[in-house]
Amino acid sequence: MRAFVFPGQGSQYIGMGVALAQNFRCAQYIFDEIDEALSFKLFKLMSQGSASDLQLTLNTQPALFAVSAAILEVLKKEFNFVLQDSIHYLAGHSLGEYSAYYAGGSINLRDTAVTLRMRGQLMQDAVPEGVGGMIALIGATMDQAEKLVEQVSNDSCCCNIANDNAPGQIIVSGHLNALETLKLHAAEMGIKRVVALPVSAPFHSPLMQSAAERMNDFLQSFTFIQPILPLINNVTAQVSTSPDQIKPLLVQQITGRVRWCDTIEHMGNSGVSEIIEVGAGKVLSGLIKRINPDIVCHNIESPDSIETWIKSIN
Repeated sequence: MRAFVFPGQGSQYIGMGVALAQNFRCAQYIFDEIDEALSFKLFKLMSQGSASDLQLTLNTQPALFAVSAAILEVLKKEFNFVLQDSIHYLAGHSLGEYSAYYAGGSINLRDTAVTLRMRGQLMQDAVPEGVGGMIALIGATMDQAEKLVEQVSNDSCCCNIANDNAPGQIIVSGHLNALETLKLHAAEMGIKRVVALPVSAPFHSPLMQSAAERMNDFLQSFTFIQPILPLINNVTAQVSTSPDQIKPLLVQQITGRVRWCDTIEHMGNSGVSEIIEVGAGKVLSGLIKRINPDIVCHNIESPDSIETWIKSIN
């Protein structure tokens, strides 16, 4: 069994999507459609803008989606690929969950791009610059991370586990002063490294509550239908794809933990033996190999990698 997974923030880089646009007219069409939907030259930013501008989450989120959507279009139009004939599960990391819903036919291209642009803006606006952040605990166990979070959190200063990415890589999000205190305790606990992440806000933490509330209101104007394949969501790491569940879970995801380890374990336990990362970079492929080394991982992004993978399944 195979699964498609879609990357989240951290996989972006200047130049992503360019080779797709140069080699496939249908990919350029996707980028043009998203530019028009957003009334913003996103592809120009992706191809020749500054890394600092691309890193702004209101740009990062639709840009990463655009690359994943372009790859899906290339598979469909250039290689006659039919998703449900070869793929059995879908999932995405944080914003990548929206890409997964798009792949599954739950929401259309333009609505997904507009929604992610708004999601990024709301998350950026939720916390003033310099108040919150995110750190990676390298070599920590979940028990250690949970103890650290409990030690440093109080009524006025909080942090929480944002991403359970892979064994030995746990992401904590929250107030900067709480994260600084946590670093000291982490060293005392013998955790190998604590790395500050280059993000613009404390994503997947209670500090995002105002963004979640506004996103809930924003999503009411969009219609999601049930995806054509089982889709494992971030919040529960379970398949919950009835239309009345999708929006509440996407809202909860803004403040909730991304349960990526549980997601990949769910796939493995369900018989998935091959996972294909559809989008920019190879971040998820690296995490998956650490979670379950028995699962074969591929990244399809470049024209050559897409063609090679298609040949491998035919």
